[in-house]
Amino acid sequence: MKKIPVTIPYFDDQEAENVKKILDSGWVAQGPEVSKFEEVISAHENVSYGVAVTSCTTALHLAMVSQGMSERMDVLAPAFTFVATTNAIVQTGAIPILVDICQETFNIDVKQIREVIQRDYQEKNGKLYNKDNENLLWGIVPVHEFGLCCDILEINQIAKEYNLTVIEDAACALGAKIGDAHQGGFGNTSCISFHPRKSITTGEGGMVLTDQAALAQKMKQLRTHGSTVSADARHAGKGFLLPEFPDAGYNYRMTDIQAAVGIAQADKLDYIIEEKRKRAEFYNGLIREKLPELVTPYVPDGYYHTYQSYVCMLDLKKLNLDSVAEGRKYRNILLQKLEDIGIATRQGTHAIHMLEYYKNRFGYVEQDFPNAYACDHLSITLPLYVQMSDSDQEYVIQAIREIIDKL
Repeated sequence: MKKIPVTIPYFDDQEAENVKKILDSGWVAQGPEVSKFEEVISAHENVSYGVAVTSCTTALHLAMVSQGMSERMDVLAPAFTFVATTNAIVQTGAIPILVDICQETFNIDVKQIREVIQRDYQEKNGKLYNKDNENLLWGIVPVHEFGLCCDILEINQIAKEYNLTVIEDAACALGAKIGDAHQGGFGNTSCISFHPRKSITTGEGGMVLTDQAALAQKMKQLRTHGSTVSADARHAGKGFLLPEFPDAGYNYRMTDIQAAVGIAQADKLDYIIEEKRKRAEFYNGLIREKLPELVTPYVPDGYYHTYQSYVCMLDLKKLNLDSVAEGRKYRNILLQKLEDIGIATRQGTHAIHMLEYYKNRFGYVEQDFPNAYACDHLSITLPLYVQMSDSDQEYVIQAIREIIDKL
C-alpha cells in the first residue's frame, strides 16, 4: 500500500552538518547561533529584529505581554484558527472575542470586525469599552491562515481608527506577501512557527518579528527569565557573575541546536515555498478536471500564498448534501477511507467556539459563527510537500475520485 503523509520536512546534509558543529562546540543552549538565525529570518522578511523562542505559541504570548495585554481587556481574534491563537490570549488574562471569517480565504472578516466593535463597544475618553463588562478593547490578533495573508491593510486602518494594537499570528505564513510586503512588514509585531508542518522547521520553535528596537530588547529579556544579559554575552565578560532580573520573565529560549537546523532550513526557504506553490497549482488543475466536488483555495489578486497547507472545501451542492452537519459526516467518512489506504489528510483547523474549553466558558453554540462552523466541518487538508511527485498527487486525487464515486 502506497503511503502518502500529510507533509514531510525537507532536509539535506546541511542540517546534520550544522548540528554536528554545535555539538562539537559544546555550546548547545541559546547562544550565538540563535542570534544568527534571528538575523537570517528577519532579513528574509525585511523586518529589523527577530526574537527566537520555543514555539509560535510562546512567541504570541511574549509579544502580547510585552505590549501590555492583560486582565480586564478584550482582544478580537478569528473564530477559525488553531487553538494556540486564543490560548495565548487567555494566558495573559485577557478575553478573546471571536469574529467570524470569510469562507473563501479562511481569514478573519474585516466587515465583521467593524460590526463587532460597533455593536458591543462604546467610546470613553478615546478608548473602547465592552458595553457588558467594561473591559477595555485592547487589540486584534488576526491570523494569516494556511500561508495566505489576511486583509491586514484594512485591519491596520481599523486599529488606527479605534486606537487598537495589532499582533499578527503568522504561524503558517513565513514568506507570505501582499504585493512586495512580507508578513511582519505591515507595522505590527508578527509571530511565526517552525513546527514540522510549516515551510521550514527547527523541530519546535517560533519567532517574533518587529521593527521596534526597544520592544525586541524587552522580549529578549523576558524570554530569558527577565535577565538583563544573555548567556553568551555574560560568558564573554565576567561569566561567574549572575545578571540582574528586574522582571519576572519566562524560559522561552530556543537552543543553538535548533537554530543550527533553522539556518540550514532558511537557505532552502525560497525553494521550498516555490515548489509547494507549483504543487498547489498542480492540485488546482487536477481538482478542476477531476473533482468538481472540491473547492480549491482562493487567492486574492496581489497576494502571494505560501501554501503551508493545501486546504480545500467540500461543495455541498455538487455532492447533493443538505446541511453542513451532513457534510461533516461525509467529509469524515472520506478522510477515514483515505487513511485506510495510506493517504493522510486533516481538517483545515478548528472552529474555536466549538472546542470544549471555549464552549463551556463562554456559552457558545454552533451557529454563533456560521462561516467558521462550515470551515471546521467541510475543510480538507491534502498532502503537500516538496518531495511529492506528479504521480503522488494524481494518486491522491484519483483515490478521492474513486471514494466519492462509491459513497
